[in-house]
Amino acid sequence: MIRDVENYLAARHAAGFELKSACYLLRSFARFAAARREVHVRTTTAIDWASRTVSVAQRDARLKAVCRFARYMYAEDSRHELPPSRHFGYRKKRPLPHIYSREEIRRLIDAALNSGLPGSLHAQTLATLIGLLTATGLRISEALGLQFSDITPDGLLIRKTKFQKTRLAPLHPTAVAHIELYLQLRRRARSSGQHVFIDDDGRPLRYWKVYATFQKLLKTAGLSPSGRRRYRLHHLRHTFAVRALEASPVGRQRIGQHMLALATYMGHVNIDATYWYLETTPELLRDIATAGETFLCGRQT
Repeated sequence: MIRDVENYLAARHAAGFELKSACYLLRSFARFAAARREVHVRTTTAIDWASRTVSVAQRDARLKAVCRFARYMYAEDSRHELPPSRHFGYRKKRPLPHIYSREEIRRLIDAALNSGLPGSLHAQTLATLIGLLTATGLRISEALGLQFSDITPDGLLIRKTKFQKTRLAPLHPTAVAHIELYLQLRRRARSSGQHVFIDDDGRPLRYWKVYATFQKLLKTAGLSPSGRRRYRLHHLRHTFAVRALEASPVGRQRIGQHMLALATYMGHVNIDATYWYLETTPELLRDIATAGETFLCGRQT
């Protein structure tokens, strides 16, 4: 089975998947099965192996990794069993994100602009990055992966996506204007690289550096966590999605088209990931409740 796992991982890598976690998990499972002298996936073995951790969430993740491998192998050899992926009954709960207000975003950008010398590349990089994430809802990895050639007249060409798909993200004219101003400064920097966002040393800006700097900007902007409220960089993406949904056009059919367009723009593989944002603010929930009440009352009359 060890060879089967390696062939499976090679096929997935060839398709563009990184599989950092899956590589470790499946190789561990293969060694566990080999110790039992098994050459095919067995449900009891998969569950026994997945159970060798404390957290239910981890057990669920381990078992689902085996399930994906088992389905791949079963297509070629039906002697492989298909373990039940929901055996542990785990259901992931998404914590509600913080939706930034316009004032909070303004304070974050001001803090970024004041984080270095006036007009310095460092300050402008941080401010432009925050503004871009807010205006487009890009994942931070997608923004940091942008290169000069990805900025086109039609928008941003997003190549390094979470699901290995390329998409085009059109930009509002105001966002285009701000990026063009930043690029004028960026092109004067001493860097041979083509990345749009770079660090002080000229290398591509790294996530850990952005994360650490963002924590400092939160304090400077007076956005300290309190109670259950947490301010995260990724919440800028959530903020974009929620504001876009709040501006959704009136009409059931047009709202459906708006949701589909938003899911495509944000690079969601499953539209369920977009519908989740409907739960985020009282305004959206109120609209859902009103639409539901109207529908039900209409059926009763």
